Amino acid sequence: MTVLRVMGTETEYAVTDRTNPRANPVQLSFDVVDGAADDEHRHIRWDYRGEDPVNDARGYRLERASARRDMLTDSPQLQVVNTIAPNGGRIYVDHAHPEYSAPETLDPFQALLYDRAGDRLMLAAAREASARTGKRIELFRNNVDGKGASWGSHESYQILRSVPFDLLIAIMTPHFVTRQTYCGTGRVGLGERCETAGFQLSQRADYVHAKVGLQTTFDRPIINTRDESHSTDRYRRLHVIVGDANRMDTPEALRLGTTSMIAWLAEHADEAGYDLQALADRLTPADPVEAIHMVSHDLTLRQPYATEDGGTITAWQTQVLLRSAVYEVAAGVYGTDIDGEPLWPDEPTKRIMAMWGTALEDVARVSHADDEERMGMTGAAGRLEWLLKWQLMERLRTKRGLGWDDPKIRAMDIAWAALEPKASVFEAVRAHAISLIDNTALGDACSQAPSDTRAWLRAEVVRRFPNDVVAASWRSITVRGGDGQLHDIDIADPGEHTESDCLALLETVENVDDLVQAFSADR
Repeated sequence: MTVLRVMGTETEYAVTDRTNPRANPVQLSFDVVDGAADDEHRHIRWDYRGEDPVNDARGYRLERASARRDMLTDSPQLQVVNTIAPNGGRIYVDHAHPEYSAPETLDPFQALLYDRAGDRLMLAAAREASARTGKRIELFRNNVDGKGASWGSHESYQILRSVPFDLLIAIMTPHFVTRQTYCGTGRVGLGERCETAGFQLSQRADYVHAKVGLQTTFDRPIINTRDESHSTDRYRRLHVIVGDANRMDTPEALRLGTTSMIAWLAEHADEAGYDLQALADRLTPADPVEAIHMVSHDLTLRQPYATEDGGTITAWQTQVLLRSAVYEVAAGVYGTDIDGEPLWPDEPTKRIMAMWGTALEDVARVSHADDEERMGMTGAAGRLEWLLKWQLMERLRTKRGLGWDDPKIRAMDIAWAALEPKASVFEAVRAHAISLIDNTALGDACSQAPSDTRAWLRAEVVRRFPNDVVAASWRSITVRGGDGQLHDIDIADPGEHTESDCLALLETVENVDDLVQAFSADR
């Protein structure tokens, strides 16, 4: 493998009603999801049979009676609304938020594209819901409300199960603690309830309170151990809950791409004779929770954290060493060209590795600049979201003599995340951020599934046989045959049931019974 692997995103959105500040966010979430559905597909349900939220990757199961109710996502409330997005993704209510889960993709740039498609689909759903209900529903792509609540922008990566989970924990922990230096969205206020005035790199960091754990909505861990592969037994799903909901393309592509490369490192270090555990011992914080908070609060980007082996290291040094390890293992696996560059086997991997290097150069330059110099760093600000946001706010603060706890500054932080363009601070400065998305491709991604994963078949069956599809999940599609019986179409392998696999077969199918027969036979 390279950076190419099955991956995807799950984004929860903050929701408000401009006409009623006291509106129930759960009901607003139902309204939004209902706005995303159409009459032809409204009856299709999400199939929870394949979900197993109490299965822990550390080798045991949590007793359901001991689990908090909000952990049991396979036992949703009856009123929870789901709809299958036209691109093969899922739009649904998760606790008090409308959520979009992107369809399965195979590289970070495709994952970014389909995540951005989710923003467009959710904005359309909010507008439709507003028209239907008479409310003025608005969505925000962020992670905090400044009053103690946080919600997620999750990532999922398919990783070989042969990699020991303890090793995966060891190498991913320092990565997740330090990647916020170039992936953070920036946040006004320090502490869960903004107890201290200031600005920090990450929105999510202050809400992390454990190193490892199964839970996602309380005592949030750096490494989540929920073991639902949504795939075959060969793979596990690394479910990442510590990331920020980026508005800018570069940091999101990097958080997806660099994490995929660290996963590749874990999968191939032995092949190259590289001692990955020794590197992890050198980089792992003595107190990872304290370190993830400290790194986020450190706008100098130079403060070292204590490591398990008794030393100290900075976030930037950690990322440099992780990238160097990927280079060393890649050189052993792929060989190098005459300049010593690994012979990367595909363009997305080559591109991510170059972007990672540029990001570390940006962080290094910013770390050695004073505030006045940082204000002029337009190139770096086009790639570092937290820096672009800081520049705007610092300019306003300086001009008007405001403190970081001023309501105008806090309101600007919230407005950065608004999906509605006229209300969004980010949309006003989008031209200053580097775009990695083509508008034509974005439009296509809203209505068409990725052609090279099982999402294609999920979307295509729903499109061709909407009246016959009863339910869908990541692993299966349930249809009702002409005899009234329910039949499951197994799509457990995310890399199969692609357009090239199935289009010719589907062209021979005239009805749902033909469909069931075609996918029941050995092919």
